[in-house]
Amino acid sequence: MFSVSRSIRNPLRFLGVVLVAALVAACQVSVPGGTAPRIGGQTVQVAMLLPVTSTQGGDATIARSLENAARLAASEVSGVTVEITVYDTAGQSAQAAAVARQAVQAGADVIVGPLRSDAAAAVGVAVANTNVPVLSFSNNTEIAGGNVFVLGHTFQNTAARVVSYAAAQGRNRIVLAHAQNLAGQVARDAVMRAAPTAGATVVATVPYEFSQTGVINTVPQIVSAVRDTGANGLMLTADSAGALPFFAQLLPENGLDIEGVRVMGLTRWDTPPQTLELSGLQGGWFAVPDPQATADFNARYEAAYGAAPHILGALGYDAIRAAGETAATVGRLGVADLTASSGFQGANGVFRLLGDGTNQRAMAITQVIDNQVAVIDPAPRRLGGFGF
Repeated sequence: MFSVSRSIRNPLRFLGVVLVAALVAACQVSVPGGTAPRIGGQTVQVAMLLPVTSTQGGDATIARSLENAARLAASEVSGVTVEITVYDTAGQSAQAAAVARQAVQAGADVIVGPLRSDAAAAVGVAVANTNVPVLSFSNNTEIAGGNVFVLGHTFQNTAARVVSYAAAQGRNRIVLAHAQNLAGQVARDAVMRAAPTAGATVVATVPYEFSQTGVINTVPQIVSAVRDTGANGLMLTADSAGALPFFAQLLPENGLDIEGVRVMGLTRWDTPPQTLELSGLQGGWFAVPDPQATADFNARYEAAYGAAPHILGALGYDAIRAAGETAATVGRLGVADLTASSGFQGANGVFRLLGDGTNQRAMAITQVIDNQVAVIDPAPRRLGGFGF
């Protein structure tokens, strides 16, 4: 069996979230009033919740990069002073909730973090009555809403961009192949929601068992679905750590015409770069964060810290940009204030926070040409509705 997809970090740990929520609900911090207070003295007090001492592999590196990127953003924000205090969650939901309460009592205007969805859900419950927003680094939209935002890149956002572009190019009859697991179902739902808005139709869905045998057995079904429905697009939700390489090899071998049917992806195909050499992906489309904005951020980060940021470090930068720009413009940091902006200048391009706690991000459409990535539709510099 191939490795499990990492498209969703720690997705929907419903049992754990519910248990932690039950434990912390009884000790919520409560601040009266339904409107966020004004920022005092033009200084934004940021409580940054990070897994500094977590024993989970890689957490310390991610935490360091998130903090560095946040401090870089603080140095670049104008109009307010951003003061960042780091609170260690140790990668534990209960500790995250405890330090969140501590941070609010210490006067935090906004909570940035924690890293994962279960901890973010616990924090949201712990400070639900405080009017303090939580800008989590999760991409699990199931925890979004109320005072909790997710800053991570979501299937919802990527699907809207890719499907909209495909429909505009006449690739509006799409077969959708997805794994029969949580990540696959979330990806499927994102595409199904995006299609009607974009003017596209999902003419068939082909679920597959998330195993090597399951993928191999599904390939003929995908090819048949494309032929039977007259589809001109095929959306693959798999990533390069999972089923994508199998599909890229086996679909053309089983008769899929990748010239007549545009293959599209809901994940990054350029990590690792060797994925771009697969024959079945040639000519295919996928979305990436604004390459120029990303390169500019990486260069500034490396100049400041002497090393490249972790890929998730950009989220720390974005959180501070959102908080700092909102405070400088409005003077408050309530949920409504954060969602009123038409766009913040993020590490990976323009983004904004939506009223449902999710985010919208400017993304570029790329095409695989001769084993290389070519931008064929640049990321927009400002955001309209979904579909750009």
